[in-house]
Amino acid sequence: MHELYELSVQDPVGEIDTIDQIWDDQRGRKAKSMREDFCGTAAVAREWVKKRPENTAVGVDLSTEVLEWCRNRMSDQLDAEQLKRIRLIEGDVLESPTDPVETILAFNFSYFLFKQRDALLNYFKTVYEGLLDDGLFILDAYGGSDSFLEMTEDRDLDGFTYVWDQDHYDPITGNVINHIHFKFPDGTKIKNAFTYEWRLWTLPEIQELLVEAGFRRAVVYWEGTDEDDEGNGEWTEAKTGEACEGWVSYLVGIK
Repeated sequence: MHELYELSVQDPVGEIDTIDQIWDDQRGRKAKSMREDFCGTAAVAREWVKKRPENTAVGVDLSTEVLEWCRNRMSDQLDAEQLKRIRLIEGDVLESPTDPVETILAFNFSYFLFKQRDALLNYFKTVYEGLLDDGLFILDAYGGSDSFLEMTEDRDLDGFTYVWDQDHYDPITGNVINHIHFKFPDGTKIKNAFTYEWRLWTLPEIQELLVEAGFRRAVVYWEGTDEDDEGNGEWTEAKTGEACEGWVSYLVGIK
């Protein structure tokens, strides 16, 4: 299932290109040391140490099973020198201190699991303390009018269909329950391969909490569009966005 997940929702090469762009924009250079919180299969951390020989990465996740899968994957994909520059920690991101790094990532909306304001603020403060003095915290978020609907969306991929299932939304609490299912050409399927119980945080809320946690500034990177009004994978710092049915953006907490 983890390989299906990576094929469906992750693009570590593209994500690292975006990280490099953000660092060039904000600091005029590229980062070397990175921590990937809620790393799961650590796809970004693995790609990070492959990108440049000076790069180092730490991945933190609670799941023994997914980290074991990742270690097996690493042994196949990384050479001995690259393996020395990546470390996986099984633990809570709130209670797994590491040496300060230049950049910390929280991708795939993983921090949405903190449903209370105080809990998310506490996590952001923990991140702040884990960064070097000129560090950047990079995270993603999703939204748009469709994100508040109870609906499913199918996407055909090579050899299987990825199904995003927005099963439940509570307008009073902002809490959501989402699932990922996989369907195959022979009629079989993996139902509820992954389930997420989150709070659907908004961009203003996240920015305000980042500043409250100590970050000097919090900015949003918004995706441009092509001639068909589809996302083009080009990200620019923005103060206003569009009322799209669905969007994904990056946020940056600038220390």
